[in-house]
Amino acid sequence: MTDQLGLTRLAEALQESQVLVGPLTGDELREAIIQPAVRAGYTVESALLATLCTNADGRAGVLPLLSHALLETWRRRRGNTLTLAGFQASGGMDGALGQTAETLYASLDVGQQASAKALILRLTALGEGTEDTKRRIGRGELDADDPHLDAVLERLAVARLITLDCDTVELTHEALIRSWPRLHRWLSEDREGLRIHHRLTEATTAWETLDRDPGALYRGTRLALARDWAQRCDPPLSTPERRFLEASIAAEVAERSLVQRRARRLRQLLVVLTVLLLLAFAAVGYAVHAQRLAAQERNIALSQKAVAEAAALRATNPALAAQLGLAAYRLVPASQTRDSVLNAFATPYATRLTAHTDVTTRAVFRPDGRLLATTSRDGTARLWEVGDPHHPREVAVLSSHTAPVQGAVFSPDGRLLATASWDSTARLWDVTEPHQPHELGVVAGHTDAVYSVAFSPDGNVLVTGSADRTIRLWDVSDPREPHPLATLDDGVDHRWASNINKPVGAIWSPSGATLATITGDTSVRLWDVSNPHQPHHLTTLTGHTDVIWSVAFGPDGRALASASADRTARLWDLTDPQQPQQLAVLTGHTNDVISATFNPDRHVLATGSTDRTVRLWDVSNPRQPRELTSLAGHTDMIWSVAFSPDARTLASTSDDGTVRLTDLSGRVLTGHTSAVYSLMFSPDRRTLATASADRTARLWDLTDPQRPQQLAVLTGHTDEVFATASNPRGDILATASADHTVRLWDLTDLHQPRPLVTLADHAEGVTAVAFSPDGTVLASSSTDRTIRLWRITDPRQPRPLATLSSESAGFMSVAFSPDGALLAAGSTDRTTQLWDITNTEQPQPIATLPGHSTATSFSPHDWVLVTMSPDHTVRLWDLANPRKPKSLASLPGHTATIQNAAFNSTGTVLATTGNDHTTRLWNLANPRHPEQTATLTGHTDTIHAAAFHPDNTTLATTGADHTIRLWDTSIEQATARICNVIDRPITQAEWDHHFPGLHYQPPCRQNHRD
Repeated sequence: MTDQLGLTRLAEALQESQVLVGPLTGDELREAIIQPAVRAGYTVESALLATLCTNADGRAGVLPLLSHALLETWRRRRGNTLTLAGFQASGGMDGALGQTAETLYASLDVGQQASAKALILRLTALGEGTEDTKRRIGRGELDADDPHLDAVLERLAVARLITLDCDTVELTHEALIRSWPRLHRWLSEDREGLRIHHRLTEATTAWETLDRDPGALYRGTRLALARDWAQRCDPPLSTPERRFLEASIAAEVAERSLVQRRARRLRQLLVVLTVLLLLAFAAVGYAVHAQRLAAQERNIALSQKAVAEAAALRATNPALAAQLGLAAYRLVPASQTRDSVLNAFATPYATRLTAHTDVTTRAVFRPDGRLLATTSRDGTARLWEVGDPHHPREVAVLSSHTAPVQGAVFSPDGRLLATASWDSTARLWDVTEPHQPHELGVVAGHTDAVYSVAFSPDGNVLVTGSADRTIRLWDVSDPREPHPLATLDDGVDHRWASNINKPVGAIWSPSGATLATITGDTSVRLWDVSNPHQPHHLTTLTGHTDVIWSVAFGPDGRALASASADRTARLWDLTDPQQPQQLAVLTGHTNDVISATFNPDRHVLATGSTDRTVRLWDVSNPRQPRELTSLAGHTDMIWSVAFSPDARTLASTSDDGTVRLTDLSGRVLTGHTSAVYSLMFSPDRRTLATASADRTARLWDLTDPQRPQQLAVLTGHTDEVFATASNPRGDILATASADHTVRLWDLTDLHQPRPLVTLADHAEGVTAVAFSPDGTVLASSSTDRTIRLWRITDPRQPRPLATLSSESAGFMSVAFSPDGALLAAGSTDRTTQLWDITNTEQPQPIATLPGHSTATSFSPHDWVLVTMSPDHTVRLWDLANPRKPKSLASLPGHTATIQNAAFNSTGTVLATTGNDHTTRLWNLANPRHPEQTATLTGHTDTIHAAAFHPDNTTLATTGADHTIRLWDTSIEQATARICNVIDRPITQAEWDHHFPGLHYQPPCRQNHRD
């Protein structure tokens, strides 16, 4: 209330104390000019009055100018009269003020002029887009240290140019700014500097007002501008302004010094931190490096362990072994792990069926080969789709039996399955729809376990064998109501001396007229079952010395195989069932032979034994059977073996509870009955030719490398066949033999090669043959110390060209250079001879390579020759100048005599084979520095030769173990093959066991098929 009352009284006082003065009228202006003069006793000339009125009329703020002009006119009066001439002499209304100021300024000394200039510039406020105006300043803004200040103030005040009061100073007439040229010039010379000065003045005042607060000092850009201006300023600064500027500069220096000290400390700290960081990085780097080294060492150790475990598991668990090798290679891609991947299919690959929970007793294929039935002592039979035997799929479980299931058989039309069980029954199943099988009938009548079942070829009769010591025939033409036909009785007491389960079973001949039975003793009985209602005994086969476990008819019915606990299998000729003859005894198993079966073409017999192996036998000559290979993998005794209808898969059952499906069609070719010495691919890539000590050459169809098949057997040589060679067109094959001959064959029809001619000019065995690159010349080498050249433009009538001879040694190999101009031959004196055969009728010897012999081979695209020696080394030679051969490199690695070497089609990879049972691959990108890239193992004896498929991804090798093996040489192709055939990826538990501490990364997860 008090504040409001005070404001009210102030408003009343202002209203009573203010007088508003408007512009003077003409009369008032004349009175303002004349009356002061009249009172003082002066007169104003009428002309002057008129001029003054005219100049002042209507102008705002004109009175100060009029007053000053009249004063100056009065000073120039004529007597008592103020005249127009005096007015004009003073400068007129506008010029009088400026003239007064100029006159005063000129009367001052130099120091006073500087003070006057500084003072007047302080009293002027610069307009921002407007006219400059006068400025009132406090006395404190003036420089008290200026000795001229007081005199200048007095002189300017007397001249009425400034107005002084006790505290302030200001220009009396703002018009001075416009009417004094010198002042106008001063203002124009450095307006920006004047603005800086005025701002500095204001900042100084504020600083003083704030008791010189450091926060009010200039900094940064304002200080820089003020300092630069102060160094050149005119007029000079006042003492307070100097103090302010000096304080600002000092503060800036102090702050800069502080910043520098901080920066220095920061740099020092940064250096320390950098050192510490570097030390930390070094420590981390060392730790990371150490960790990496530890991880590498761990990975190397794990990969080596996995490779060793893969090798140990390859027979028993091929899928896991292959994945372990592949995972090890991906973990550490070294030569050892690469070898593991490339060797994954060194032996026939087997897929394991592990669904049964007890001993697996029988495996049988449906006649179309697409369905497999397995039986087990777990009381079940299981059906599997095996169209792709690498990825079998269980489709049904038959579980009606109440005891172990011992046997099974499909009917000839594949619509029925019969199973035999220890529950004393056989059961008939409709498997037309394998996913939905259903039981049709039960064959009941035995009083003890039923061990075997077999359908007659027409499918109407079923024979069963039982532990009740009987074999019975059943009419199953209506499988829903089977009924007995007959019980076989040969009049012999088959009571056994113990309660040990003895094998009882029967098998039909393909014609259905004969039945072969076993009843737990050492004999096989043959029965005439032409009339199944009245079977009668034909004869008994004897010879085994222990219990016979199984019998099998050959596909033509003329051969019978029997397997016995006497560790043998025997072959019998049943051409005349009344007078059977024993053909051969197969020995090799080290324990009971439990099962035997023929493959569909009758040439191969498979036997399974309690020695945990399956053996394959070549029985194409049943009087001289020979073992082809032994298949390991089961970890307990084997109960049964069965070929698929296409003979490409062998199923086996075992006490180990698994069923194994072994691929017999893949990477191991069998057929030769003795060592295989050489091989070559045909130019069209589809055919492989091999030569063997069994006196034959064989042709193999590799159109599908996954399903190689034998095409033909070339017979005629009377001794070992050492070598084969094909002309560039692939229609002529040459074979070289120990029978001293070279034979030429027409391969126009690969299924029926025709002999063309026999060259019998050599006096001893012919060790090698080779065609020239253009196919017109054939070279043959012999231990008779000669090499013979033949013109074979007409292969039916070869023409001798020349004979190259040695005085001291026979020749073991011969090879043409890629351009056909050179011939190289390795000899038994450990030298390799070179001839210039530009003129094939007059070859010229040009060089001898010492130290190596036996075998030679040219690189296909450059002048590199490879030679081998019994000293376990391979040597590369540079033949760019064939008259001066240069040794490029020696390839160590083999641990026994080297037999052969072969280049791939680009000459960048070399394969070497030897008596150490290994094949080694070498990278020859730089022939002076070859690198071994892989070691292939799988042959069980000396490896005689190697040849690359023209696509360079497959290598074929031959060995004294009678086999030809196909190898992937590309790690990518081997990986694809592994991931294509495995039936399941490695499990988390398996991974953790073999690769502890590593993240679960199954190498083939993306390829797994459900």
